[in-house]
Amino acid sequence: MVARRLIIALALSLAGSALFTFWLGKKFSRNSAPAGGELHYVATAQNLNAGDVLTPSTLKLVAWPSNAPLEGAFPKPDGLMGRIVLYPLAAGEPVIERQLAAAGSSAGLSMKIPDGMRAISLRSDQVVGVAGFLLPGTHVDVLVTYHSPNMPDSITSTVLQDAQIIATGQKMEPDPEGKPTNTDVVTLLVNPEDAEKVVEASAQGSVHFVLRNGSDHQQLNSQPVQLSQLGGVPVAAKKAVAVSRPEPVKAAAPAPAPVPKPYVVEMIYGDKSSPENVK
Repeated sequence: MVARRLIIALALSLAGSALFTFWLGKKFSRNSAPAGGELHYVATAQNLNAGDVLTPSTLKLVAWPSNAPLEGAFPKPDGLMGRIVLYPLAAGEPVIERQLAAAGSSAGLSMKIPDGMRAISLRSDQVVGVAGFLLPGTHVDVLVTYHSPNMPDSITSTVLQDAQIIATGQKMEPDPEGKPTNTDVVTLLVNPEDAEKVVEASAQGSVHFVLRNGSDHQQLNSQPVQLSQLGGVPVAAKKAVAVSRPEPVKAAAPAPAPVPKPYVVEMIYGDKSSPENVK
């Protein structure tokens, strides 16, 4: 009798545990399920490179959880045909508005220039171009060496800092293997004020690029450097010119006044005469 009661109690306990486990599992599944079902976004059907044009064969629809919507994504491919990709996209990646060039823009360098910015090209060579390691996407400082009409020494000054290179020659993408490429033209992305500085600097003297770390965006307040400031170059000392001053001319002593001669009067006394001085 006691054994029977124990068996019944154990069966009821197992049944209650099973019911509680089933209820708890249903609750968690409802919480994890996306509310409202799924969303559908336009994604890439294959790997795309910067400059590729979107076509029906390069796009597809993918399901996306409705509780994590994507800002700027496209639920339908309408209006995407003919748009140009600005950045490389992997297959299956949802297409976002900021990844595309403006509607109606043509392929080329102009599509990579943001609003309010300008692209300017400067001459380069293997030395100026840092031995060919200037690649699209790298950042540089621009230095100019020139002669000022008021200074006999040459002057080197930093014109731009942290300027981005968007093209080297006619290439807008770096070499996939990272190999250096020598080119005679480098195109920088600058604002209108910096574009004026670059044009003026290139007209005054020789331009050099200084490659910098892509994560280093610090702006330094550097002063121009003159030739006389370089180590080992003596600075011409100013020679003191001795000025000879004439000795002061002493005034001549006045000549003594002439002593007047006394008058001589001859006195005659009878047959005698004697001279006498009269003052």
